[in-house]
Amino acid sequence: MKPLHRLTIASALLTTAVLAHAVTPSVFFESPLENQTVKSPVKVVFGLTGKKIGPVGNMSPELGHHHIIINGGAIPTGQPVPADAQHIHFGKGQTETSLDLTPGDYHLTLQFANGAHQSYGPDMSKTIKITVAKP
Repeated sequence: MKPLHRLTIASALLTTAVLAHAVTPSVFFESPLENQTVKSPVKVVFGLTGKKIGPVGNMSPELGHHHIIINGGAIPTGQPVPADAQHIHFGKGQTETSLDLTPGDYHLTLQFANGAHQSYGPDMSKTIKITVAKP
């Protein structure tokens, strides 16, 4: 094998290794877990990979902040996340909260958005189902 071929193969292997370690941005629930039965107040801990937490107003594309949507789904890319009792904003960079929920079944969606509360879309959201038990 010629030295140039060895270099080309080594470059290809290095590129493949680097791409394999690239992190796809995503959000997830550290707690509660999918299909978990919990008591109210529900401690919710947010997880994030591939982006960083930043304050409201900072429009850097690698930054954003979390929102929880109670019994609703992901917000389309670029659309603002509403601010109401169903759509809770964490624009100060919070990574956990406590929710007072009545007993029953819920879908919780964690949605990541930019500094103007514009959604990063379904790829940066995660929905889980939980049950809040009677006291």
